[in-house]
Amino acid sequence: MRRSSLALLLAAAVSTPALGQTLTMGAGAPSTSLDPHFFNAAPNSSVAAHIFSRLVERDARVRTFPGLAESWRAISPTVWEFKLRAGVKWHDGRDFTADDVVFTFGRAPNVPNSPGGFGGFLRMVERVEVVDPLTLRIHTRAPHPLLPVDLSYIFIVSRHAGEGATTDDYNSGRAAIGTGPYRLRSHAPGERVEFERNDAYWGQREPWSRAVWRVIANDSARTAALLAGDIDLIDQVPSSDIERLRRESRVALHQIQGLRMIYIQADFSRDGNLPMVADNAGQPIAANPFKDVRVRRALSTAINRQALADRVMEGTAAPSGQWLPPGVYSFNPAVPVPAFDPDGARRLLAEAGYPQGFRLTLVTPNDRYPNDARTAQAVAQMWTRIGIRTEVQALPWSSFSARAARQEFPIRLAGWGSSTGEASYAAINIMGTYNREQRRGASNAGRYSNPQLDALVDRATTILDDEERERVLHDVVKLAMDDEALIPIFHLINTWATRRGITYEARMDEGTRAMAARPAP
Repeated sequence: MRRSSLALLLAAAVSTPALGQTLTMGAGAPSTSLDPHFFNAAPNSSVAAHIFSRLVERDARVRTFPGLAESWRAISPTVWEFKLRAGVKWHDGRDFTADDVVFTFGRAPNVPNSPGGFGGFLRMVERVEVVDPLTLRIHTRAPHPLLPVDLSYIFIVSRHAGEGATTDDYNSGRAAIGTGPYRLRSHAPGERVEFERNDAYWGQREPWSRAVWRVIANDSARTAALLAGDIDLIDQVPSSDIERLRRESRVALHQIQGLRMIYIQADFSRDGNLPMVADNAGQPIAANPFKDVRVRRALSTAINRQALADRVMEGTAAPSGQWLPPGVYSFNPAVPVPAFDPDGARRLLAEAGYPQGFRLTLVTPNDRYPNDARTAQAVAQMWTRIGIRTEVQALPWSSFSARAARQEFPIRLAGWGSSTGEASYAAINIMGTYNREQRRGASNAGRYSNPQLDALVDRATTILDDEERERVLHDVVKLAMDDEALIPIFHLINTWATRRGITYEARMDEGTRAMAARPAP
């Protein structure tokens, strides 16, 4: 029935739609806030990029280029000088200055109730010195060659609009005043965000006078809306539709190898019994079973990653055994994809004291990543076969992310895009020991902690020589994966679809934004 419906929609699609001045995007996952410092999640950053700018920007292949800073240089091992772009105006007409950067750096790591913030990117910043309104010097705690990369994640907000403002003030639009290519027009939380072009933008003029970010979480509905002409482009193209759409001349696909790892991480925050974990009689287990590396390794080797990539993802993912895909700086070729070994998994469980297994609930979002709930269901079946009777609880992303940040789940499926293109980003933010003061572990919802790993990451991020730093990062990857800090499953291949007449520059960081769409030449 699904295939027949898709065929009818393809037949009904208009052949060459006239391009209007409004670009409508169909997004598979919602942004949870317009506060650009509230949650380090791809949909939030995609929406924020329309309104706000950063000192350093990233292109589709996550390479840095000048943004609000027109240049930067290290003037000593621990001091960087940034020259800011002259003539930049906030959306309300006021001048952008270095003082706004100082305000931003103080605000970004300290947003109340953030489920996963941006403190990790500023953890090495000791102080910011304003030389003049368009020059600042950033003093770091130690040599930090990745500072420009880190700053490509921090959206700059204005002091005059942001001082005293709450996340609700950004969501209402009162404080959502940026220097980006679009101004905020309206915001219906969880449903749509509308933008209008900022004709005073400091960068390239956008071809669209208006842009609409519309959330369509249902895969079939998203494809149908594109084919019916209701929207101009969609992200997270359903894997089951890709081959058919590829053959359709009135629709274009745009793909790139993504940096996002889909992974599973257990809860390490408790030593005692966990919610939604029980023995086979339904009684709580006195000790947290996930604190035993043998249990974590059993869960990992019980997963047939190739089957998931082939059958659930239908070729739109590649099995992984670490958090970076091959070919990326600091990918460690000595860390293989774990072999599928259910018999070995049973032996590990027996060695750990669970010869008959136990029961657990795997929690997953159902509207955030391609086939997220389907992947969790398949993993649950694999775990059940080795004696761990697994149920799945699938939740909307907005609920899942908030509850995960409060450590409400015993084990969960999630995703992480290492969009810095190197290993320290994930090691600091999702595996680093949670410490708000040190700005480490901002997105470590599982509360994994390994002081040896933290120390190794700290060492790596102070090494100026790229080759030497990569060698130490290889050690970081091996240490984390040997300890099963998390269970990588696969890396996604990012796919967008557009109506004919529109091109889209596919992004490794999954960003869905009007600035990547252009009328076809």
